[in-house]
Amino acid sequence: MNEFKVPEPRWSDAMQGRLLRLAASGLAPASWFLPDLPGPEQREARAGRLHIEIVSHCWNYAHMLVYQLSSLVLFPPRQMDVTMTVYYGDEDEKTVALLKYFAGVDVPGVRWNWQKLPRQALFRRAIGRNQAAKNSVADWVWFTDCDLLFREDCLDGLAQALQGRRDALVFPSAEQCTGLLPPDSPLLSPVMTPLQVLDVDPGLFSHFPRDRATGPLQITQGDVARAVGYCESLSYYQQPSETWCKAYEDRAFRWLLRTQGEPIEVPGVYRIRHMAKGRYTGGRLNTGVRSGLRRLVAKLKG
Repeated sequence: MNEFKVPEPRWSDAMQGRLLRLAASGLAPASWFLPDLPGPEQREARAGRLHIEIVSHCWNYAHMLVYQLSSLVLFPPRQMDVTMTVYYGDEDEKTVALLKYFAGVDVPGVRWNWQKLPRQALFRRAIGRNQAAKNSVADWVWFTDCDLLFREDCLDGLAQALQGRRDALVFPSAEQCTGLLPPDSPLLSPVMTPLQVLDVDPGLFSHFPRDRATGPLQITQGDVARAVGYCESLSYYQQPSETWCKAYEDRAFRWLLRTQGEPIEVPGVYRIRHMAKGRYTGGRLNTGVRSGLRRLVAKLKG
């Protein structure tokens, strides 16, 4: 395993992050940072039985990941092969136990792929995503979060939608989402002893259209993923951290690919939305402020 060293925090690092966010907002051309993006003619338009790798991260989110992995068991693919990759840290004992349980569950068409990282590397999501992108042998790579579920007809619908495409980046044109759930919601407190396959009540979810490939909905073509990685050319986003980093690199990834993504019709995409983020490593005040901001943003979005 690669060894990751956490750099000493410097004021210039914070400034670099701000400058990159400004650049990714359109103030600088992506070609300054990634001049050699493979063109459509360099991407194979694959058809037939496709292979997709799903890449997820989990830190203190076993109560979410159980639903994601269960969705692959309950609604296995019939028309494509899936590699389910999860990046995790061995200090997260609940996630370690959950992954051990699912490793013993055989699902036709699905290969489990657990990847352990030092927590400092795990806390910068782009590190694991970049590692997966560069090493993947799949036709397409779906970068997602562990609160996303692949329910009925999702993967087979995706297989049909991807036939013969060369797009650098695509995304589901809609997803089914819960409201912003409080920490005491029953859905956020699943039975974890004994560990078992769990499903959700679809009646708790509502339809939401999407207009771009946001962080959990980024599906990139395999040749592109292997060529450019995930923000590999932006060294700032490949630096480990002592705390979980807000995923500003999602926008940077789209900027580097010169696209917000192309919408495709994919059924059965479900996402659990929640106020409190278990991955935050700050104190109660810090977590409370973040949760309050999430409630405000949700209200503004309607």
